[in-house]
Amino acid sequence: MCSKERKKQLSVDLIIIGITMVIVLVAVLGIWGNGLNKFAYDGTKNIVLRVAVIGICGQFGLAGLGITIVCLIRKERFTQFGLRIKNIVPSVLLSLACCIPDLIYCLIKGKVHFWCPFWDVNTTPEVLASAFPYNVIAFLITAACWGFFEGFNYVVIRDKISEMYPSKHRLWDMGACVCAVMCIVIHGVIGVTPDAIIEMITTIVLIYGMLIVRKETGNAWGCIAVFFLYWNAL
Repeated sequence: MCSKERKKQLSVDLIIIGITMVIVLVAVLGIWGNGLNKFAYDGTKNIVLRVAVIGICGQFGLAGLGITIVCLIRKERFTQFGLRIKNIVPSVLLSLACCIPDLIYCLIKGKVHFWCPFWDVNTTPEVLASAFPYNVIAFLITAACWGFFEGFNYVVIRDKISEMYPSKHRLWDMGACVCAVMCIVIHGVIGVTPDAIIEMITTIVLIYGMLIVRKETGNAWGCIAVFFLYWNAL
């Protein structure tokens, strides 16, 4: 069982993560919104600089900065959250299997394009068309912000919530549930029409499922693989 002191510490960690996300969201949308968007599409600016600015100020700020601050304060290593070799294959394969319902829905709705990691990130087409080494540098920044940290952010949040509220049931997990709800709220996958409800359910299955896989395998690379190979890729 989680001690009272440990619960207090975990609560503070989650508050720090939440406040950081809100501050970045307000700053990006409310203060820098239009300017940041114009900067992202300004072809006169260096592509590496543009990807770095929107990636770090926007994506990393929302899904990465909070957990990084907490890990620095607590002196926790990222490897403590399942970044390990053991069980990496079942973790990746089972996590990707959780994408199948969403993939089927997207195929039926005609929302699937050719496969390319991070293709749905606005700057990726321009990054791939850029000259070496700018294309490689910009793509690595994209992979870090929209791939690694977006997936790992869910892992850290889930781990901390689930440590506070452990479950005796293998397929029920409070942290995974909160993260799934958080995902549909952030990405606006909410609605009352049949299509919106189905999309919401498939998104919940994806996020909740990959985090249950992380719980069962003890490996977090599957969650990150989802954001490298599926999310924004099809």
